[in-house]
Amino acid sequence: MTVDNIVHIFAGIAILAGVALSQFVHPNWIWLVVFVGANLLQSGFTRFCPLAFMLKKSGVREGDCCS
Repeated sequence: MTVDNIVHIFAGIAILAGVALSQFVHPNWIWLVVFVGANLLQSGFTRFCPLAFMLKKSGVREGDCCS
């Protein structure tokens, strides 16, 4: 499992969880989805992802997302 894989999996889980929680628990959970989306957007422009940074520091293997 590479850093890119973990970041994509974590983002997908956070988005799905945020949508489900906003439907079944409280509508304010939609802000989790907004936060994850904004983070993905800024990381696309800046090439900096806080989760990827932490995973690299913890020793997770880096790799190309499509290989």
